[in-house]
Amino acid sequence: MHRCVQAQSLALIQIYEASPRLASVFATQQRWLMGHVGLALHFRRDPSDHRTELTTARFIEAISRHSVASRNTAEAFIKEMLHYHVVEYLPTHEDGRARPFQITAATVKTFTGWVTAHLQTLDSLDGGGRLTTFLARPYMLSRLQPLVADGLLSSQPVREPKQTFSLFIWLDNGGIVMDRLMSGIDPDHAGLDRIPTSVVSIAEFANWLKLSRTHLSRKLRDAEDLGSVGWLDQRGHSVMWVSRQFHQEYMAVQAAKLAIVEAAFSGCFPAP
Repeated sequence: MHRCVQAQSLALIQIYEASPRLASVFATQQRWLMGHVGLALHFRRDPSDHRTELTTARFIEAISRHSVASRNTAEAFIKEMLHYHVVEYLPTHEDGRARPFQITAATVKTFTGWVTAHLQTLDSLDGGGRLTTFLARPYMLSRLQPLVADGLLSSQPVREPKQTFSLFIWLDNGGIVMDRLMSGIDPDHAGLDRIPTSVVSIAEFANWLKLSRTHLSRKLRDAEDLGSVGWLDQRGHSVMWVSRQFHQEYMAVQAAKLAIVEAAFSGCFPAP
């Protein structure tokens, strides 16, 4: 499990490095869930029925219904996504007040990479052929993603993770912070109480993440106070470690997420 999820973490890091601005859509859990809600509304719309189009009003209603964020936060999120061309307005609609928009092709391509990474992990775990099936039918993304979104929104392990994981998911790029920490672990060390990572310099880590060093240091200190991270020797001059409990929290969330993707895939591609 660790080796498969580690490969997945590396794949997600590559997506982040290729498109950090777009990856920022999923920078915190709240934004991650809002992004999935928006994608689901986009894929579920009926082009022949304007009442199903993705609009700010429909997005805010869905965010409120699932208790993801406040109205103001949801509205600000949409404005940011429009500004950075994650979504784009459709040509003028007969009802000028609605201003429907759609997910851009670049966004769909990047999210396809997210799906690919998780299907590859599932295949690595059981020798399945999900990824091959998906790649042969890329149009099925429009059916798969809404089911994934439904699963994420209703999953307590995903929405209410344990203490250290919860600490990082409210940090900008917090998911990538954890992916980076866990991706540098030697799988043979995963059972240790203090598991060495490949992170040494906080300054380099913050620069790579495009985060304030002060902000990242504060969050790492909070995690250190919980006994979840530390340094094998002098802080900032030795390898950082993560606790066995933190590693287990991370793996538990990955397992829950992978189960959701598996269930969504099964819903799209039922076994013969």
